[in-house]
Amino acid sequence: MSIRHLDRMFRPRSVAVFGASDRPGSIGQAVFANLLDGGFEGGLYPVNRRHREVAGRAVFRKAKDLPEVPDLGVICTPPETVPGLIEDLGAFGTRAAVIITAGFDEASADAGRDLAAEMLEHAGRHGLRFLGPNCVGLMVPGQGLNASFAPGRPAPGRLAFVTQSGALATTVLDWAAEREIGFSAFVSLGNGLDVDHGDVIDYLGSDARTRSILLYMEALTDGRKFMSAARAASRNKPLVVVKSGRAPAGAKAAASHTGALAGRDEVYAAAIRRAGALRVYGIEDLFRAAEFLARVRPHDGNRLAILTNGGGPGILATDELVLNGGELAELEADTLARLDEVLPRNWSHGNPVDIIGDASAQRYQSALAILAEAAEVDAVLIVHAPTAMAGSREIAEALAPQAAKLAKPVFGCWLGGASAREAYEAFAAADLPGFLSPGDAVAAFLTLQEYRANQVALMETPPEMPTSARMDPESVTVILERARREARTWLSEVEAKCVLAAYGIPAVETRRAGSPEEAARLAAEIGFPVALKVISADITHKSDVGGVVLDLESEQSVREAAGGIARRVEQLAHARLDGFSVQKMLRRPDSVELIVGASTDPVFGPVMLFGSGGTAVEVVGDTIIGLPPLNMSLARQMIDRTRVSKLLAGYRGHPAARADLVCDVLVRVARLMTDLDMVESIDINPLLADDEGVVALDARVQLRSADAGPRTRPAIAPYPTHLIERVPFADGEITLRPIRPEDEPAHRDFFNSLAAEDIRFRFFGVIREPEHTQLARFTQIDYEREMAFIAVDEDGRTLGVARIALDSVGHRAEFAVVVRSNIKGRGLGRILLSRLIRHCRETGVREVVGQVLQHNTRMLGLSRDLGFRVEPADEDGIHEVILDLSEQQ
Repeated sequence: MSIRHLDRMFRPRSVAVFGASDRPGSIGQAVFANLLDGGFEGGLYPVNRRHREVAGRAVFRKAKDLPEVPDLGVICTPPETVPGLIEDLGAFGTRAAVIITAGFDEASADAGRDLAAEMLEHAGRHGLRFLGPNCVGLMVPGQGLNASFAPGRPAPGRLAFVTQSGALATTVLDWAAEREIGFSAFVSLGNGLDVDHGDVIDYLGSDARTRSILLYMEALTDGRKFMSAARAASRNKPLVVVKSGRAPAGAKAAASHTGALAGRDEVYAAAIRRAGALRVYGIEDLFRAAEFLARVRPHDGNRLAILTNGGGPGILATDELVLNGGELAELEADTLARLDEVLPRNWSHGNPVDIIGDASAQRYQSALAILAEAAEVDAVLIVHAPTAMAGSREIAEALAPQAAKLAKPVFGCWLGGASAREAYEAFAAADLPGFLSPGDAVAAFLTLQEYRANQVALMETPPEMPTSARMDPESVTVILERARREARTWLSEVEAKCVLAAYGIPAVETRRAGSPEEAARLAAEIGFPVALKVISADITHKSDVGGVVLDLESEQSVREAAGGIARRVEQLAHARLDGFSVQKMLRRPDSVELIVGASTDPVFGPVMLFGSGGTAVEVVGDTIIGLPPLNMSLARQMIDRTRVSKLLAGYRGHPAARADLVCDVLVRVARLMTDLDMVESIDINPLLADDEGVVALDARVQLRSADAGPRTRPAIAPYPTHLIERVPFADGEITLRPIRPEDEPAHRDFFNSLAAEDIRFRFFGVIREPEHTQLARFTQIDYEREMAFIAVDEDGRTLGVARIALDSVGHRAEFAVVVRSNIKGRGLGRILLSRLIRHCRETGVREVVGQVLQHNTRMLGLSRDLGFRVEPADEDGIHEVILDLSEQQ
């Protein structure tokens, strides 16, 4: 992850165009003309060996002939020339380039060289970042920068648009120009050989000129890089995504249920949701969502009131809302009474609030004021059809000042032709969202609810797990390595149940038998009735081949069933019999059959699946995908997105199931997948859940073949359990470990324990008790980008914390340390800072820096003791302390 030198790309002071030309129809002519027409005020230099002058400007033959080192090079020359140009630019000191040239695969084949690899090698050696190749280019209208061959001159704005599709780029520019939509940046990624989605999202996420990021995405190559950037950016501003390729190219048989159900588009949808971003399904939806999210006020709750002067439009809006899962506000008696006082007797007396066709602006204003004050209403949609008594523009202009001052979101739907457009513009002038149809208005409101849910999920504090069973990856590794030595890619059912037991997942007792006689004997030991199942490394779904027999009540019936299974396996040319599994039949008539599984996605690594289980799991199609690692809150959100969640909640005398224990299983399976790289997939189907708890009846574990190469790493860095350690402190021991999202309550208590002086030393000012969102940022960290070690005592109290934030390259880390005020001076600060320095050394950080107030003599002394160089205080009384680790590595 790096935004290194991207400022040179997006904010260049000078640009050189290689291949600049006057030849009509050439890429070089279009790019240079766009740069001139865009009004770029920095140095602009055409470079071409065949021309002396382009557009009236003197042409330079090569990079080293230029009068200055350009911040940005734009390359429009044939593919075989590009690696050499990258080398020349990098050696000259240029650190950013846009490569518009296409056709590298064909040119590489013709030349017998890997031109792409050469470009990457030259660029990496010089630290040069490049966009492309095969891209339309880059536009930053506020800078007058149009380094592209796209037609037109986009206006400056606050939206950034990033696309993989060149054809779509030019289409969107035309579409946006017609609607007078401006951009802070317009980026065509092309092949994304160097600068990719993650880099651009990272840069734009901290760009003050960008209010929202709009992304058209076809495919990713690095799931973790994208997720890390997207999760960081979406905490600051809306990230709205269109992902193409929703329809599968074709179905294929999958060895596991999870593998069959975890389709690529569903995985992308889960990733976008987990990032706190919003997915939409069309370009107009993309811009509409961005506009709506930028204009609508933050709020809590999903209950919508519809205020209208027409019953028909109000009903249309209600239908759209309710049929798509929205919630219509149910007006309280007090609200209805207040509305009765200001509305005609024949108003609708309910929601939608139909205030009759002759409604004046005053009537709208009175009703809106009452609905805005109603506790049962979270947002208000105004729907207006033009009448002779009150035109749409008149109503909009009267309501806009009032709506703009309200704390609750208010948005308008204006029906009709020209008058509707005028009303829309009147609302827009007050920075209020407006729409021209009830369907669009309600769709935008529901989109807002989804976005809010994703944002809440991004920073929700999870509870602790309800069970404390230990997770033991070491014992599982023994089982996996034995299977790999035997060249098996599937564990037996008995082995799979041992894996579940090692991770604290309840499973029905299962034993392995090598013959019908042994199966009968084991059945008698377990106790009847039992279930008998085939064990065969060659059989994927046992029930499909008659390999499962249930409710066996005697030894004789077990022997006969085992013999029948053996005969059926003999008839299968592709399968051999490895034995039988015998397990106790469970009688839990009120239980719900679930599936919990995980498989490996080539982009995002391990992915989780949850839903309705049983033999018809693919047919029922009630499943949801999520990304590990999971916590209890994330697991609960997965469950709530399925229809089976309603069964788990209880119905018609059936008690509610222990959903918390289902969440516990999901968290444990997610941990298993992040712990064990040898596991390719796992199915627990069915997992029975009822008011007594959960139990796995069947489990299947697939290993990654030894020759398949390393498994794709998890898209979200998992909790680094290997960094947990016990250290001596005072008269006993404390635990040093990375912080977790579950630590928020303890972190709040820790903050409240700090004296005012310690808060000032840490935060350079006085702050009140932090909000949940602030604490979430402290405790829900991205272990890929930052680290926070906490010291925890035997009672679970946080005694101190030391954290670092890495720069975009990962070479420089800024630290901060604070300990409980009542234990200062006992050496905990030294322990924490020393641990932080050790972590920096282990992860390749070259320099550790900190900002320390000149009155914080303890920290200044500790810094000197640990080898930091203390710089003189600046005018604000702040010392910078610096530890150079580069010579120690």
